[in-house]
Amino acid sequence: MTFDFRLQVFHTVAKRLNFTRAAKELLITQPAVTKHIHELEQHFKVKLFERNGTHIRLAPAGKRLLEHTEALFAVYRNLEFDMGTLTQGHTGRLMLGGSMTAAPYIIPPILADFHSRYTEVQVSLVSGNTQQIEQALERKEIDLGIVEGHSRNPAIRYTEFLRDEIVLVSNPEHPLARRSSIRPEELARIPLLLREPGSGSLEVLAHALKGVGLKLSQLRKEMQLDSTEMIKSYLLHAPSMAFLSVHAVTKELQNSECVILDVKGLAIERNFYFARLQGEAGALPELFVRFAMHYRDRK
Repeated sequence: MTFDFRLQVFHTVAKRLNFTRAAKELLITQPAVTKHIHELEQHFKVKLFERNGTHIRLAPAGKRLLEHTEALFAVYRNLEFDMGTLTQGHTGRLMLGGSMTAAPYIIPPILADFHSRYTEVQVSLVSGNTQQIEQALERKEIDLGIVEGHSRNPAIRYTEFLRDEIVLVSNPEHPLARRSSIRPEELARIPLLLREPGSGSLEVLAHALKGVGLKLSQLRKEMQLDSTEMIKSYLLHAPSMAFLSVHAVTKELQNSECVILDVKGLAIERNFYFARLQGEAGALPELFVRFAMHYRDRK
């Protein structure tokens, strides 16, 4: 086995903090994982992991090595891409992260078009709320994120991508569904389904409510759910309402499964952003950003 593979073994163990899971992911045996880690420790003459019974954690030297392996693998991905462009081809692996709105409703159509053009690029997509995606970026588990929200992490560079609108929706049988609008003070009396803390949608809602003199704490929270799909499914069977991205309810609106109610004086608009670490300029992430911008402009 090469030294590079040993670094890959270390990187996988460092991310999972579990030898058994790392072995399954790498398709090798657990003793083989242990052997490669031991050989790395002998090579560098340091302990990479601290063991406490069945649990492990990174030792100081392990944390330092993880930083180097992440940088090294990023260089490898860029090298593979750059050399591929010499033959007018694009190859390599691109790791994307999308917020709970962007991942299911915004990114997949773009990915399908991207894959038809760049068939040799291996793309993976994970989802989470905005806070989780930003944390994944900082841990270098992904190369590029698509997020929303008003907060700004100084370690991350944001590029405006797409406009969105948050709307108040209910099922057609809701007692207020036949009205075209409601007053802000009525909103405080309606059972609402809200997203979880850390959600970009919840953050945008809290910011917008200030404009009509309301706070999140004044809303009648029926439940907090961490998935737009769960919220939509719940709404179909309950006299509740929820603030959702208009992108997330397109099919339901077309099928008359939900309706939109205006809240007088409340307009909730936001942007989706590409999120990259400051100073990072990977070739594949930049290619995807350019492609997605072009896709947006064609629609």
